[in-house]
Amino acid sequence: MTAINTYVELLPSLLNGAKVTVQVLLLSMIFTYLIAFLAGLGKLSKFKMIRGISTIYIEIFRGTSLLVQLFWIYFVLPFFGIELSALAAGVIAMSLCYGAYASEIVRGAILSIPKGQTEAAIALNMTPFQRMRNIILPQSLKIMLPGFGNISIELVKGTSLVSLITLGDLTYQALTIRNTNIGQTTEIFTSLLIIYFVIALPLIIIARWLEHRTSVGGV
Repeated sequence: MTAINTYVELLPSLLNGAKVTVQVLLLSMIFTYLIAFLAGLGKLSKFKMIRGISTIYIEIFRGTSLLVQLFWIYFVLPFFGIELSALAAGVIAMSLCYGAYASEIVRGAILSIPKGQTEAAIALNMTPFQRMRNIILPQSLKIMLPGFGNISIELVKGTSLVSLITLGDLTYQALTIRNTNIGQTTEIFTSLLIIYFVIALPLIIIARWLEHRTSVGGV
């Protein structure tokens, strides 16, 4: 019963941290996929400047560590007069980092649509916007979804890093408790492992379902 009581005592503080983790996750997911579409479409733009900007952004954020990006946004930007809360810095860093990866999913899915469909749309006098909205995106979105599901799971894992910029998320709460309760290290990190898995589980199920649906030609 002692071990069970320990887990019960740990739960309230960890759940408070879990609320922050879920908040960071949801906000990051929204901005990640928004950025992914903007950068992915930007890399396919007919305008050289837009392609160049998109490419530079993608390569920088894919080629550097999320941890370094977090530190730079939270600790370095204030030297340039831009001060952000830990929550804002965490969401921005994660969105920019994972948005860069997700943008390649968007780009690849769009390029996978047969060119003949675009040519047929041109023959029907559709504008580029109409072609993208009515022909290309509806089909490419089905291809993007499994990849987006995997990115969402990676976002869950990435949220643990925001504890390093003093944001009171799940990992931060666990480390704070451990600092004053070294003897409960096993219980603390076991609880941490379980809660992260519970947060990620719905996304894992959705990602597997989407992969199955697209593999059998479903919607």
